[in-house]
Amino acid sequence: MQKMREDSIRRPAARKAADPNKSTTALRALRVLEVLSASRQPLSVADVATNVGIERTTAYRMLITLVDAGYVLRDASMRGYRLGYKIVSLSRPLLSSSELSERVAECLREVASRTGESAHYSVLDRDGTVLVQLAKGIQLVAIDFQVGDRGQLHCTSIGKLLLAYQNQPAIEAAIRRGLPKVARNTITSADKLRAELRKIRAQGYALDDMELADDMRCVAVPVFGKDGSVAGGISLSGPSSRFSLQRLRELRDCSLEVTRRHGLGGTLP
Repeated sequence: MQKMREDSIRRPAARKAADPNKSTTALRALRVLEVLSASRQPLSVADVATNVGIERTTAYRMLITLVDAGYVLRDASMRGYRLGYKIVSLSRPLLSSSELSERVAECLREVASRTGESAHYSVLDRDGTVLVQLAKGIQLVAIDFQVGDRGQLHCTSIGKLLLAYQNQPAIEAAIRRGLPKVARNTITSADKLRAELRKIRAQGYALDDMELADDMRCVAVPVFGKDGSVAGGISLSGPSSRFSLQRLRELRDCSLEVTRRHGLGGTLP
């Protein structure tokens, strides 16, 4: 089963005055890296230019510069460009072993072993979530999430969970960015989302009942750091044919019990 990817159509935004403290060139170069990262195949200069919204000559100069720096590779056989492995080194400090990451890894392995389902650990990253650790289950039919995948806040269990533990200004900022409908049960009302977030924080877990995809359900529980704040969350996702509401409760209870035993979790009220 492939992950759903949202193709949103945005109206032209009003032109804003340029911020003299920001480098437009640097932002465009980072956007080039993001475009290459989102593609499974090498992209041509024209592809990059179209996706970033820049001239071909500008795209070419940026690609050549990134190739020279080692972060992009030119695939001669396909006449395209793709990310280089050097970019992996940038994430090493974030993914390096620490007491928290080791304990999270133990939780993921135990949850996956006990349930047979793949378990994922994600953290909040600006306007979305990013998956940073996982443990594979044994199910043949599973959601193919990978380390580095990003998720939306309003229509995923992990996104809603992490958003629920943010302050009100952060929640309102997420609402202002938009609540696009991507599945039959996606929450698109600001008031309903606010109510959902209050409920999640009160109960200590979050569900996604076909809100990201019409045939998928998910459950997420928080992971707390030493200071008592939410560091991230563990989630499990699967096809609705296997992930019944009763199954979600079982996965929730297992995840809460495991994280609590490892000193990372909360409890049901």
